Amino acid sequence: MSSAQHGTEHNRRVIEDFARLFYAERDVPAAFAAHVAEDYIQHNPTIADGRQAAVDALSDKFATSGARFEVQRILVDGDLALIHIKASFPGRPVAAVADIYRLEAGKVVEHWDVLQPMPEGPPQNAHPMF
Repeated sequence: MSSAQHGTEHNRRVIEDFARLFYAERDVPAAFAAHVAEDYIQHNPTIADGRQAAVDALSDKFATSGARFEVQRILVDGDLALIHIKASFPGRPVAAVADIYRLEAGKVVEHWDVLQPMPEGPPQNAHPMF
């Protein structure tokens, strides 16, 4: 087995456990303590760099009553992982989120995200966004 394959398989296990804690259990502090490097680089311009800054910014959001984060798919290739999420908050339209993570030595070290709200009105096809 090549080192790239070994890295992908290991990183898949890390990201799947991170996704379970973060999106399914919505335990932001536990997810970040277990799987995110302290000097985590954040590319979302509304959140500061660093693991604790992300925990501080996201904990209340993820604790919102009625919020749901449904993982649709997880893709892992080497040190990069993408998690596609169906996110919903009470009173707001459903959104498609693509969280992109870079891992190093078994820890998430960098994050990018892309968010697209579900458009209003009927979809133009039978398979919109999810």
